Amino acid sequence: MEPGRFCWSSAALSDVGLVRRVNEDACLDACESGLWAVADGMGGHDFGELASSMLVRALACQAPCTPLAAFSLAVNNRLQKLNDELRMLAVTRGVPMIGTTVVTLLATQAQCAILWAGDSRAYLMRHGVLRQLTRDHRQPDAAGAASAFAASGPGGSAAPVASGTNVITRAVGATATLTLDETVLAVEDGDIFLLCSDGLTNTVADCEIAHALLHGSCRQASQALVALALQRGGADNVTVVVVTATDPYSSERTVFNPAA
Repeated sequence: MEPGRFCWSSAALSDVGLVRRVNEDACLDACESGLWAVADGMGGHDFGELASSMLVRALACQAPCTPLAAFSLAVNNRLQKLNDELRMLAVTRGVPMIGTTVVTLLATQAQCAILWAGDSRAYLMRHGVLRQLTRDHRQPDAAGAASAFAASGPGGSAAPVASGTNVITRAVGATATLTLDETVLAVEDGDIFLLCSDGLTNTVADCEIAHALLHGSCRQASQALVALALQRGGADNVTVVVVTATDPYSSERTVFNPAA
C-alpha cells in the first residue's frame, strides 16, 4: 500500500419507517470502488422507489478511476444520463415527474468529492467536530413540513405543490438540465463521513448525530442513527451511509511492538 492511500470502511442501512408503505430511499455502499450514495425518490405511485433504485444501479456500474476529477466527471455523466431517462420515463408513464435526490461520496487516494442535488445531506466528523458539507436545495415556506418538488414536468408545466411543504429546487429527473453541486476536500486520518436522507435530519439533531458517529463502528453508528429516527416516530423513510478513512502511515498512529 502506497503512503497517502487511505483504508476505507463503511456500512449502510435503510428503513421504510413506521408510517410509509414503500421505501423510496435507496443507497449504494461500494467501498471497494470508493463510491457511496444516498437517493430519496419521489413521484407517487411507487415511482419514487423506481427512481432511487435506478440511480443506485447506474452508479453501481461505475468503476473507480483516477484522478479524482475524472472520477467525478464519470459519475456526473451517469447522473446526467439518468436525468434524461427519468424524464422520458415520466412521459411514458403519463406523470408530471419521476425524480430523486442524490448525494454521493467519491474517494481516490487522499482526496474525496461530494456531489449532490436536493436535500439529502453529507456530513464530515473530523477531530470530534461535525460539519455539514452540503447545502440543501430547497425553499421552505413558513409552515415547512414534508417534501415536494416544484420542478417543471416533461411538458414544461409546474408540478403541483401543496401548502405547507418544503419545495425541493433540484433533483435528478426534475428538470431538463441537471445541475449538481460539488465540494472537494483532502482526507485526513480518522475522518468519518455520513450520507443520509432527510428522514434522519428532519428528526435527529446534529449533536445526536455526532454522538452516534463518535461512539461506534460504521455499522453500530448506522444502526444507532436509524434507531433514533424510528424512536422519533419514523414518519419518513430513513437511510444512512457511514464511511471512515484510516491512514496507516499517519505519524500519530500508535504502533504496538511486542519486542519492545
